[in-house]
Amino acid sequence: MAAVVSYCKPPPFLGRLPRNFAGVSENQGTPKKIYLSVVSSILEVSSDDWDACAIDATGHENFNPFLTHGFLSSLEESGSAVKETGWAPCHIIAKDECENILGVVPLYLKSHSYGEFVFDHSWADAYYGYGLRYYPKFQCCVPFTPVTGPRILVRNTPLKEQVTDVIITALKDLTAKSRVSSLHITFPSETEWNKLREQGFLPRIGMQYHWKNRNYKNKMKAIDSVKLSWKTYLSICSVNFAEQAEGVLDAAEGKQFGAQSIWDPLGISTQNLTMKRLRGHEIKASHWDSFYKFYKTLLITSLWGTPYLTRDFFHNMGSKMGDQVLLVVAEEGDELVAGALNLIGGDTLYGRLWGCDPRAYYPSLHFEACYYQAIEAAIELNLNTVEAGAQGEHKIQRGYMPVTTYSCHYLMDEDFRKPIENFLVHESTQVLPNTHLHIEILVKMQTISFKASKLPFVT
Repeated sequence: MAAVVSYCKPPPFLGRLPRNFAGVSENQGTPKKIYLSVVSSILEVSSDDWDACAIDATGHENFNPFLTHGFLSSLEESGSAVKETGWAPCHIIAKDECENILGVVPLYLKSHSYGEFVFDHSWADAYYGYGLRYYPKFQCCVPFTPVTGPRILVRNTPLKEQVTDVIITALKDLTAKSRVSSLHITFPSETEWNKLREQGFLPRIGMQYHWKNRNYKNKMKAIDSVKLSWKTYLSICSVNFAEQAEGVLDAAEGKQFGAQSIWDPLGISTQNLTMKRLRGHEIKASHWDSFYKFYKTLLITSLWGTPYLTRDFFHNMGSKMGDQVLLVVAEEGDELVAGALNLIGGDTLYGRLWGCDPRAYYPSLHFEACYYQAIEAAIELNLNTVEAGAQGEHKIQRGYMPVTTYSCHYLMDEDFRKPIENFLVHESTQVLPNTHLHIEILVKMQTISFKASKLPFVT
């Protein structure tokens, strides 16, 4: 099977863009040609074709909203992920001889390392220290989104494996012939990560914290005599766990949990705040305007830096994605004072962004809006997982468990490849023990508390 690679509306490389190149993969069946091209905008691909690749890559049950044409096109149309912001789209499209799209890859030419959540700034510094240029580089990812999912999106056809292999070869060839420093594939699936390792990519791991649904919805339906909320369970997941476990058991017998009711362990009601979860048509333009203001103010006034997403992104994304969007809002009277953006996948609720009115301080509102409201929504929607974004060991205290994340890196300079490989090996020895330690602590915590059947939400 032959692969013929060409370019449509080539992106602005600093070096001269190669006109075409070819990779060949042998197939036992009838020889077929796979045509690969690079497009400078996702709008050059129909939403039906792109989404068909994305759904085949994940399966309906694991549908990932960030891989959709609606989300990615909103980033481009709003000016959030474009050449001017250091994200020049260079998406790879694979077609057969009949112009049927067989696969797509979200790919960007980057002039910086911001908005990736897998940090390589020290690598860039090392390159520059030796008089070499680290940027531009290729980044295969969903911009500004640390969410695991397939990156090589291929249709379910008899040629699926061959198409995947041809695309991987083309990615490596494109990196070499475009005279960029490297190619980075961040937050791929574990299956892709293993396959890319075999193809010469350097593997890297990280850690996030996800909440798992243990069939809480059905368990809550079965409870009549003991009216415990699921937040009571989460409240005992803290550093002083043994002491608080006894407090929760007392609360089950009608006593108070500390200074707050077991129905409201964070005391949100005492702040005169009303929490709402809005979806689809319930989210008005005024909600997006307020949320953007909160998001922008938070980033500008914090250590995190630049608000990459524009106001238009939220409006466009909300319009295109409909009920896949869940916006948690906090109201004080008739005024919106905070919000948390979530997207709904096939089996996962993805928490992404948060912002709050800077004119007032609301204790614990961040935890309520971002973590507990997400968990409650996942229980109601029968979703298996809540992913709450990058980093954050504090999430353990809110019931979120550590999980491993993945990335792969293909560096062209052999003199730098070996030192970075050694760095990644050393880094992995730090990440994995921490993951295992956190899991061990949580298991011990559960063993202490669940000895008493008065906490009915826990298996």
